[in-house]
Amino acid sequence: MYLDKAKKEEIFGQYGKSNSDTGSAESQIALFSYRISHLTEHLKKNRKDHTTARSLTKLVGKRRALLDYLYDRDIERYRTIIKALGLRR
Repeated sequence: MYLDKAKKEEIFGQYGKSNSDTGSAESQIALFSYRISHLTEHLKKNRKDHTTARSLTKLVGKRRALLDYLYDRDIERYRTIIKALGLRR
């Protein structure tokens, strides 16, 4: 499996407040970004996998909603996570 418990803890530790911080917007955005990159690579090899393409679109929407939330609440946290993950605005 591409996303095991250790990998999740690593992502949460790097972008969240601790290894078990699963609820902060930054940690969720980082996890979604990791999953999005994995699904993008999968779709490059399997163009006709429409179910995965739909899942990818839904994940991008969830990440965008969290980024919008963070933008409204705390612009500095938004700028930090955008820079750390290398996302476009």
